[in-house]
Amino acid sequence: MRKLENTELERKSVEDFKEAIKTPLILVLDDIRSLHNIGSVFRTSDAFLIEKIYLCGITAIPPNKEIHKTALGATETVNWEYQKDVLSVIEKLKKETVAVFAIEQVENAIFLQDFTTEKGKKYALVFGNEVYGVSQKAIELCDGSIEIPQLGTKHSLNISVSAGIVVWDLFQKMNY
Repeated sequence: MRKLENTELERKSVEDFKEAIKTPLILVLDDIRSLHNIGSVFRTSDAFLIEKIYLCGITAIPPNKEIHKTALGATETVNWEYQKDVLSVIEKLKKETVAVFAIEQVENAIFLQDFTTEKGKKYALVFGNEVYGVSQKAIELCDGSIEIPQLGTKHSLNISVSAGIVVWDLFQKMNY
């Protein structure tokens, strides 16, 4: 077994990425404080050809040196937009017939392993603040909530870890 060189990985160019068919997933980041978390979500979004990221509230926007540290250029490939109000973004997406789900622990949440995707349907995932999570008002506007099962003493994950887990799970359900 031999570790592959970067030249062997057949990575897309920025132009190829922009033209590629995207995974029908939109990520909504609301009030994310950590610039490294934001960068990490960009990098995950690049890896799985995510359609778009909405940055809302206090979430910082590129260009930013601290975001770039973890994004490693993904802010140049992934389509993103800043909107101050997450509630307006959720309402807009729902009008566009996008199914919007909060990634949060709420009553009647669907556990991630039980969540199924429909072919031809576009999904938006709302991720909230590192301390407070997705706001109650945002949850109320969403079509539902997806929960990542956790069995230890802690009942929260870092937002960038949560995004990676959920994006991978939905990506593989949509593609494999």
